[in-house]
Amino acid sequence: MPTAAARHILVETEEACLDLKTQIEAGQDFAAIAGEFSACPSGKQGGSLGTFSKGQMVPEFDQVVFNEELNKVHGPVQTQFGYHLIEITERSE
Repeated sequence: MPTAAARHILVETEEACLDLKTQIEAGQDFAAIAGEFSACPSGKQGGSLGTFSKGQMVPEFDQVVFNEELNKVHGPVQTQFGYHLIEITERSE
């Protein structure tokens, strides 16, 4: 079964998500931004979600994590929880 490791930042609005993505792409540290702005408890760990299997996360999240480029910030990705920036750090098939 495919597994992946990722970190994310969860915010309430698409606008906030885009603003944070711009900051990260300009050189700000993903983990520091996650710690300050993420509404998810994982923010305290720099947004790290650890390793998980396909199907453990909501479908919109899985779609990005198991199909998109590694080590790049993806998003905004909208789920029922809000808007996410997602960075896939590793993946196995």
